[in-house]
Amino acid sequence: MSADTTTTTPPQTPAGAPASNGHTAPGPRVRSTFHSILEGGLDWQALPMRLFVQGNQKFWDPSAIDMSQDAEHWQLLDQGQKEGIAGLAVQFLIGEEAVTEDIQPFMHAMAVEGRLEDEMYLTQFALEEAKHVEAFRRWFDAVGVTKDLHYMLEDAAQDGEPVGGIFAKLQPEAMGRLWTDQSPEAQIRANVVYNQFVEGTLALTGYWAWAKILDSLGGLFPGMREIIRYISTDERRHLAWGTYNIRRHVAADDRMWEVTKANLDEMFEHMKRRREALQADTSPEAEARRERSRAMGTGPEASWEYQVSRLKRRYGAIESARGAATEQIEHGLEEEETDEEGYAALT
Repeated sequence: MSADTTTTTPPQTPAGAPASNGHTAPGPRVRSTFHSILEGGLDWQALPMRLFVQGNQKFWDPSAIDMSQDAEHWQLLDQGQKEGIAGLAVQFLIGEEAVTEDIQPFMHAMAVEGRLEDEMYLTQFALEEAKHVEAFRRWFDAVGVTKDLHYMLEDAAQDGEPVGGIFAKLQPEAMGRLWTDQSPEAQIRANVVYNQFVEGTLALTGYWAWAKILDSLGGLFPGMREIIRYISTDERRHLAWGTYNIRRHVAADDRMWEVTKANLDEMFEHMKRRREALQADTSPEAEARRERSRAMGTGPEASWEYQVSRLKRRYGAIESARGAATEQIEHGLEEEETDEEGYAALT
């Protein structure tokens, strides 16, 4: 990576613009050199640059996806099926919207650290998340669901969580801290909450559910199938970068493994509390939802088993960096090529 000679003034909030989630916005950055014209230029073999090049090669346009058949197929569903599919799509849509905003502090953190290659990749990361918002929103519009859908988030308010759950508080707090704290500990916290938990555990479970649901519907919804296929190629790169960024810190300082493990353990406890809260809902409506999901192969039992398997994988993917040379992490192929088999199976 290129060395940084850029300085950053103390963080400040622009006049008239309140800081989000209690974090102040970054101040202007004063440059004395430019990374791209230093001797050697960009590090093309660095994992972030390889991911960046791959993303450019695999660019896709949400507006080019034909969703006309999905609109016809939507009318074939009963109300329960519509509610179930719309509910899953809503969780993805708000998640994509949230990370489009929440990834921005990570760009700042990489800029402060002088990692231009990572910063370049994260600009693509943000663009892809915005495209995911577009894709899911276009799908809702195509099938004629244009009403306010916040009522579908009510379940997320259980167990003391605000509406929108982790996307309303846990994720923006972890990511927003990077505006003012770019330490390895803060980066690991953000990577664990978003890349390892939201993306590498919850979202992967969601894609697993999409596969089950779409299989149960035969050849219906070709537009949504194409959306999921494209998004999966993007998310595989996103997860690879998030895992890589933690691994480089663990390789550089073995104490960072304990920091990572503590955060992963916290996410596991969060996941268990959420499950217990859902299990406690024994209303007829909740039981009906569970039965519908079981009929499609996505019942709470199967979903929990898959979810736990994904989170456990995150431990192993990161712990393997202990004792590794930082050069191996920065330029190794393992994360790009093997992480994440769950996403790879969808592409």
